[in-house]
Amino acid sequence: MHTLAGLTQNDPLVTSPVPVPTAVRRPGPAVAAVVAVAVLAALCTAGLAGCTPPASGGQHNPGGRHGPGGRSPAAVASNGISQAAGRPPPPGRASNAFHLLPARGRGHLAPGSDPHALPGDVLIADEGNNRLLLVDPRGRIRWKFPRRGDMPHGHVFGPPDDAFIAPGGHAIIATQEMHDTVSVINIATRHITRRYGHPGVPGSAHGYFSHPDDAMLLPGGDLLVADIMNCRILLISPGRWHVRRQFGRTSSCRHHPPARFGSPNGVFPLDDGHFLVTEINGDWVDEMSLRGHVYWSRHPPGVGYPSDANEVGRGRYLVADYSDPGQVVIFGRSGRALWRFRPGGKRALNHPSLALPLPNGNILVNDDYNDRVIVIDRRTKRIIWQYGHRGVPGRAAGYLDNPDGVDLSPPDSLLITHAAGWGARDHSGRRTGTGRIQPRPQPPA
Repeated sequence: MHTLAGLTQNDPLVTSPVPVPTAVRRPGPAVAAVVAVAVLAALCTAGLAGCTPPASGGQHNPGGRHGPGGRSPAAVASNGISQAAGRPPPPGRASNAFHLLPARGRGHLAPGSDPHALPGDVLIADEGNNRLLLVDPRGRIRWKFPRRGDMPHGHVFGPPDDAFIAPGGHAIIATQEMHDTVSVINIATRHITRRYGHPGVPGSAHGYFSHPDDAMLLPGGDLLVADIMNCRILLISPGRWHVRRQFGRTSSCRHHPPARFGSPNGVFPLDDGHFLVTEINGDWVDEMSLRGHVYWSRHPPGVGYPSDANEVGRGRYLVADYSDPGQVVIFGRSGRALWRFRPGGKRALNHPSLALPLPNGNILVNDDYNDRVIVIDRRTKRIIWQYGHRGVPGRAAGYLDNPDGVDLSPPDSLLITHAAGWGARDHSGRRTGTGRIQPRPQPPA
């Protein structure tokens, strides 16, 4: 969501062939080490350092986050996929596999928050705390990962940048951008059943990512992921590192879809079976199919750093501006702004990276650098729900540290609500069955 932090579309670094990442805010020692590897890789690729970049493969750092000779929880094969014992059940009817903690106490919401602002629990990728939380509308933690004993001895769950619940409701797909991996977590067993990439080792060779973002599982099990620093979008078959389709080239980071992409940081599903791609370089949003047909490209109006554009309703799109002050914008296919939330002063957003529409028409936002998740009332343009203390990072109940991703619990989670569109059409957007696409409610802009 935020690899090129602090840059705008007018910055010369953004339009250069090789984007150079900067460190995320308040990195811990482990995250800082990962950032250093990513910066070194970019400098090598650009020819600015006398070394061989890990784009050609790379070796695990023997003194890395898993200790001497450490490895990820399941052994990483040369193809970049690790598999633990057992398989998640196949995607089917959406279910809620969370074994919830007891709902005790009044919760830990900010004063004035309305629990009725949310339809259900919220999944939060609490990046700075290396954890996933499921928080109910009253601000009570109902589920968290990892708990003590969830990870093998000596292994660490890398900082999650995003987390989405799989279409069948059985798994969570957590992208660890600064760790260069994607993990599939079985919700019921609380185990990582599959991991893509090599922890802390960025690269572009077979089995490697370089700052992956917003990975999602499609109903058939394919993994769809934006690979930011490699300027490509990958569709990977389940069970082994087999790239079914690749859009973009690692040697060219500029806008010319589908052959080239300018550091894509999100590929989100649309109700008609197509996908919405967000490009950092040049400030672009594109609608395309996974067969490579591009339907349109637009600049989100007045947005300096577009992040994770997705659909509000047919022909209307929602994007976060990962800036300080930040904003959330709804725009039409023509590129015209339809709604904008850009408060100033003490109400200002600080690097929001994802905004998702709620069934009631309001908007759920992770306001990263403000250490909070909020709900915005579309009509009044006021924050009506908040979990986290604005600008105060922490790990105790009611606190977050750089939350970088959100999703709703079933049946309102992002991928489950779009399963009808995938079931009725193939990846090209052509109708393949008799099912009808069920569009989400479209309140007035």
